[in-house]
Amino acid sequence: MKPRKAKDLRELTDQELQQTLKEAVETLARLRVQHSLSQLQDTASLKILRKDIARIKTILSERQRVKG
Repeated sequence: MKPRKAKDLRELTDQELQQTLKEAVETLARLRVQHSLSQLQDTASLKILRKDIARIKTILSERQRVKG
């Protein structure tokens, strides 16, 4: 799993970012379950996904501050 670039995320609309965030959170939950059951081989994907979620939330909050 490759991390998403903030530049690419900034090109998305708010709706697309919300959808991407929802999917990322669901994927993270699924990976955490797999990790707890020792079924996850690529544990680095947890870290990458957490950082992607943080990037998305940061972009959304920046846009909210600009709107007012």
